[in-house]
Amino acid sequence: MIRKTNNLQNILTGSILMAGSLIMVTPFIWMILTAFKTPAELNQWPPSILPDQLHFQNFIEVFQKITIPQYLLNSLGVAVISSLSIVLTSTLSGYIFAKFHFRGKNLLFALVLATAIVPFEIYMIPLYLQIKDLNLVNTFPSLFLPYLVMSFGIFFMRQNIIQQIPDELMEAARVEGASEWTIFLKIILPLCKAPISALAIFAFIEAWNAFIWPLLVMGEKTLYTMELGLAMLQSSFGIELNIVSAGAVISVLPILFVFLILRKHIIESVAQTGLK
Repeated sequence: MIRKTNNLQNILTGSILMAGSLIMVTPFIWMILTAFKTPAELNQWPPSILPDQLHFQNFIEVFQKITIPQYLLNSLGVAVISSLSIVLTSTLSGYIFAKFHFRGKNLLFALVLATAIVPFEIYMIPLYLQIKDLNLVNTFPSLFLPYLVMSFGIFFMRQNIIQQIPDELMEAARVEGASEWTIFLKIILPLCKAPISALAIFAFIEAWNAFIWPLLVMGEKTLYTMELGLAMLQSSFGIELNIVSAGAVISVLPILFVFLILRKHIIESVAQTGLK
């Protein structure tokens, strides 16, 4: 009886997860199918799900209308710099908040968490004024400066370090004469490969999908990110959904590539941790 109940719960849970997955992936599949349709297929009624034939001309027109390679390079630069900085600052700060004891630590950590609650739109204008005072408007550094530190990343790494790394392991390293930097580089980083990979994915996606901030600080089209470039495909008289969808497919490919690479590291790290 218990086994039948567990099987029923597993089937029900799997069905709910499968239904949720289909709901989440449906817009993505629709975007891909739209990227291969002609304008006539988009306007027909009832709408067709599959295109009559794969129309690759949409992707060619995207490259003709906007400078895709330049925008991809700009977005990639911002996302890579942001991800590396967030991983480094979050891991180091999380390590300090998790394993060190100093006066005012709880208050300082509470302030860090408080900044995670405040929406970016609240301090966007003061941040822009600071960038303007530094004469960095319309420059590449202005794109990634707000994305160098993530308060959620600090909280995320602190919690993982507390749960995964025992104090006895660090004490043993100190007894052997290891410095704090050695402990951080040779113990903390290797044992935190899984949460670091997850944080890197999150940071990369956040920087890659940024739209409001680049739109605010950037006026030079040569420094546009991919999101701003896709906005240029829209006109005052309408939107060519097939062209925009083709550009969106191109924009998603780097994110999928990064996810697949780091996802592999997450799985390997979890497996190694279980074996140990």
